[in-house]
Amino acid sequence: MRTVIQRVSKASVTIDNTVKSAIKVGLLVLAGIEDSDNEEDIKWLSNKIVNLRIFNDENEVPNISVKEINGDILLVSQFTLQASTKKGNRPSYLKASKPVIAIPLYEKLINQLETDLEKEIATGKFGADMKVELINDGPVTIMIDSKNRE
Repeated sequence: MRTVIQRVSKASVTIDNTVKSAIKVGLLVLAGIEDSDNEEDIKWLSNKIVNLRIFNDENEVPNISVKEINGDILLVSQFTLQASTKKGNRPSYLKASKPVIAIPLYEKLINQLETDLEKEIATGKFGADMKVELINDGPVTIMIDSKNRE
């Protein structure tokens, strides 16, 4: 699973001109799922996201996690994170899971994040045409790939 994590002062997802989800201070997490992803990836990734120390402490040092600040998480599925640009100029999405595999994994990631964060998270809608707005705080943007454990 590939993720792009952005520290935000606010973020939202709009579908068909209606705001589906919105958060204030926290993390916007974009997640791309591949067929080889499993529950081990989900548990590892969720733990990493929830405990990632990228919020400033009293000395303005990024040393606090989203969980410690009681921040929010907005999770958005994004198959394009699995794009391969190795050949030509048109990205290939062959590594991206089809919905029959990706939706259950996405739902498991939602549940795991809620368990680890100890509160409900906000989400987009799998497969929808979403408009994502955010104010990236910092900016702080981190990529994590559960297969490479980085």
